[in-house]
Amino acid sequence: MALYESGQMYLEAIHVLLQQNKKVRAIDICAYLGYTKPSVSRAVGILKRNNYILVDGDGYISMTEEGKQIAENLYERHTVLTNMLISLGVDEKTATEDACRMEHVISDKTFNAIKNKYLK
Repeated sequence: MALYESGQMYLEAIHVLLQQNKKVRAIDICAYLGYTKPSVSRAVGILKRNNYILVDGDGYISMTEEGKQIAENLYERHTVLTNMLISLGVDEKTATEDACRMEHVISDKTFNAIKNKYLK
């Protein structure tokens, strides 16, 4: 099933939170993204139904292999694009915001060319 940009954003957020905290609950996603509990609850349900995440009996969220792969790919795109924009003279806040939008639409071919150029 195709994963829309909003679902990608949630997966990336879960990935970042898992790196920081090792345990993540929906309330942590609310705080990280600034979204309401109902919005996060709905998204978590969709991600769970589509086998991107797992939620245990205590409400702790983990990622399936597919979810983890997507999140790691998005996080790499975000990091590389942010660093590229900063190296071009864009301030960090703007670079981060623009990279967040770009990471969802840029082709693999273009991203790999940027990555090869800026990670040398």
